[in-house]
Amino acid sequence: MANNQSVRRHLDAFTRGRIIGKLEEGLSVTRTAIRGFSSGRPRRTTPADGRYIVLQARRNRRQTAGEIARHTTQATGRPISRFTVARRLHGGGLFARRPVRCVPLTPAHRRRRSLWCREHRNWRDNEWGRVLFTDESRFSLSSDSHRILIWRERGSRNHPSNIIERDRYGGRGVLVWGGIMLGSCTDLHIFDAGSVNRTRYCNEILLPYVRLFRGAMGLQFLFMDDNAPCHRTVAAEQLLESEDIERMDWPARSPDLNPIEHVRDFLGIRLAARTLPPVTIRELRLALQDEWAAMPQQLIDTLILSMGRRCETCLAVRGDHIP
Repeated sequence: MANNQSVRRHLDAFTRGRIIGKLEEGLSVTRTAIRGFSSGRPRRTTPADGRYIVLQARRNRRQTAGEIARHTTQATGRPISRFTVARRLHGGGLFARRPVRCVPLTPAHRRRRSLWCREHRNWRDNEWGRVLFTDESRFSLSSDSHRILIWRERGSRNHPSNIIERDRYGGRGVLVWGGIMLGSCTDLHIFDAGSVNRTRYCNEILLPYVRLFRGAMGLQFLFMDDNAPCHRTVAAEQLLESEDIERMDWPARSPDLNPIEHVRDFLGIRLAARTLPPVTIRELRLALQDEWAAMPQQLIDTLILSMGRRCETCLAVRGDHIP
């Protein structure tokens, strides 16, 4: 090797650890250097204050930064602003995010969800591909202006402490119904004003849409709808039986297992992204129909083929809410 050629030295793990530790202490390995004087403004909080702020946010994730600042000021006797609190929370890995809204689950619901997922976790793609997943969704003209924020860590969106359980319907808008399956989807049906009872469900949904798909697919067709009261009437059961339509067993309170829920989210995002959002019910109906028709089939297929993973995820959290 030539004399003027440098030789690279590789540090072992122990030496690297010593160096990093000394740097974190503000020292050098040989103790010949110390952290220099900083010309910036000194922090108003101590490391203990920072830990206290993070602890307060984790104990009550719905507190605002201002509320945490007031509690910390009372505890320490030093004035601390909400901006300082926000910086300490960010440093502790907590960020203000909207909580996920999910329907309430009892232990019985969780057990039933886990049982259903165990029964379907090993289904193949062609088995999921014969299911027509359906659901009703409500879309509103007005946005939810009363949303609150919570403090949470990255990647913890569906942690139980970051969820607000709330029943699904409420507010002014339109109620729609749709169905998706591998390689296809129904038209979007928009209900006229009024509640959906057994007669409307049979005449407006089962006969014109579900029966059509059953006729096209034959005996392999499997129909999925949730346990809403109008879905489980004697009239609906008799109609499905007379048309030889097999209904999929579905666990109660499980919209998050239904892949069409993500289609609803897609439509909501597309509506919000419009340059001119709808301001009347008529405009909302037209916009929903346009966005449904423009929805990529690839998106639908990806959601259908995610069912196996959804089952595994639900089992991993013992039947609790999943993304």
